[in-house]
Amino acid sequence: MKSLLIGLLLLSPAAMAVQSCYDGVTQTTPTARFTLHTDGTVSDSITGLMWQTCSYGQSYDVTTNSCLNSIVKVTWQEALRAAVNDRTGAYKDWQVPNNKELASILEHSCVTPSINESVFLGNLSENYWTSTSAIADKTAAWVYTFDRGLNSLHAKTSFVYLRLVRYEK
Repeated sequence: MKSLLIGLLLLSPAAMAVQSCYDGVTQTTPTARFTLHTDGTVSDSITGLMWQTCSYGQSYDVTTNSCLNSIVKVTWQEALRAAVNDRTGAYKDWQVPNNKELASILEHSCVTPSINESVFLGNLSENYWTSTSAIADKTAAWVYTFDRGLNSLHAKTSFVYLRLVRYEK
């Protein structure tokens, strides 16, 4: 019975998820566009935005170039509070990205996840919050799924992943 459960887990889509990138599709977030810093941040030369290298809840380990700890799911309100309290890279002005900001780091030539994994570490092919509320329903906000780079509305009480951003000065 135990070997059957292990076999089923290994065959699950989550266990088999490996990023796929497609030849012939122009990269939207080439690595050369970004500057990786040793403090757990990444600068985008096109948008002027600075991102966390890792997903929220994780910390960057410069020695291994990897993310430590577990990614945390938060509600929309918790995401807004997390941004105010976050001190990644010793910066105090982190924010939840708006719809356009989060869309700017989607890698459209790849799926599962649809993000540049050389630049952004600790990714899940899951939903990530934006600060953009729905127009018709103020109880919902936009998220992007980094599975295929699509956006949708989720209730603000949903538990969703987060990657914070700031304006580089």
